[in-house]
Amino acid sequence: MPEDLRAVNRRGGDRRREDRRGVDRPRPPRETEKPEPAPPANLAPPPGNLAPPPGNLASPPRNLASPPRNLPPPPGGILWDVTGEIRTLLTLPPALALQVAHPAVGAGVDEHSMFRTDPWGRGERSLRSLQLWVYGGQAAAEEGRRLRRLHRTIRGTDAHGRPYHALMPEAYVWVHASGFPVMRHARQYLDRRPYTDAEERQLYAEWLQVGRVLGIRDRDMPQTIEEFWPYYRNMLAEELELTTVAREIVAVDGLVPPPDHVPLPLRLALRALWPVLLPPFVRLRRFVTIGLMPPGAREAIGLPWTPVQERRLRRFGRVVRTVVPLLPERLRYFPLARRARAAHRAATAPRTGR
Repeated sequence: MPEDLRAVNRRGGDRRREDRRGVDRPRPPRETEKPEPAPPANLAPPPGNLAPPPGNLASPPRNLASPPRNLPPPPGGILWDVTGEIRTLLTLPPALALQVAHPAVGAGVDEHSMFRTDPWGRGERSLRSLQLWVYGGQAAAEEGRRLRRLHRTIRGTDAHGRPYHALMPEAYVWVHASGFPVMRHARQYLDRRPYTDAEERQLYAEWLQVGRVLGIRDRDMPQTIEEFWPYYRNMLAEELELTTVAREIVAVDGLVPPPDHVPLPLRLALRALWPVLLPPFVRLRRFVTIGLMPPGAREAIGLPWTPVQERRLRRFGRVVRTVVPLLPERLRYFPLARRARAAHRAATAPRTGR
């Protein structure tokens, strides 16, 4: 494998530009949002030395001193508060679309995933895996190992005729890294205020620790937020495209089966009503996927977004951030997160004397 991520992306980008020559891609207007930070003059380069992933993953962290590398971020952090909440459901589609816009990731999902035949089951498994990364304690490390075992046999050829392997660092790191800009962007719509600079740094440090849980080496991940943004912008400029899977995620004419991971009475009702429910569902999925994707990513992939849609998204976000905080915890958080939060409260509650 090449030793420098920038060289990898640059060569990929040259090929990509040749592939796209003569294609006019729409450039949607930018909406006003908290901008991505500009790189400082003395910025360190993106991570290099992208050798195939071995078993030795024990590089020391540079900016997170808390847990061992195979354990989740400590309780009480930002991910602890947001990952297990129902608003996470709205960020999964844009995160997935951004992941599969990488040609190697898109090809792997296209050829090996069950997202077409069992989209609800795949979504449920992805959500549970995400919860384990943050709330799983010792089980988080096993989940990281399980995912690597699962991806070990996933290989093939992408749409440009290039071989890929699911665990090659530039693809595996992108699947993880792309979640951070989606969380950051979605926050301004789904919560009362955007993250502060200090909160963004904390969030990135916690997300970096999740990457370690997934078995990603420090040398393959941008280690600071200052290193992340040039890496991210380079990926947008040189790597991402509207892959077959990304196009399907935002399509409104696709065939999505009704949910079948629900109690039998609800399953039967959904089957009967699905012809009526499907059209508004796929329209909402497209709206949320494109709207909660960072603007630069939308433009890089070629997904249109209008000022009218932006105003609708802000109205939608106001409803979400007004209603969700009013819900009791049993409705606001998923079961695994709810149990972990309750156990942490019980363990840290002050003990009263007899």
